[in-house]
Amino acid sequence: MALSYKARRRWSLVILVIGLPVYAMVAVSLVAKLPALPKVLEFIMYVALGIGWVFPLKFVFQGIGQADPDSDDNKN
Repeated sequence: MALSYKARRRWSLVILVIGLPVYAMVAVSLVAKLPALPKVLEFIMYVALGIGWVFPLKFVFQGIGQADPDSDDNKN
């Protein structure tokens, strides 16, 4: 079931305002609980965790910056 434009806008806001800070705190906590790692490996883990959250949620953010395709203002 595909989400409507308005639903995707709402979910993207919820994800960015609530989900992303929670995810960041969990990711930092998990990496901190690991035994001492070399700084390079720790950096790579943070980069992977920082980019990795986007791919499962990519469909929510696609087209959000564009005008609403279903609105009557865009039709001639």
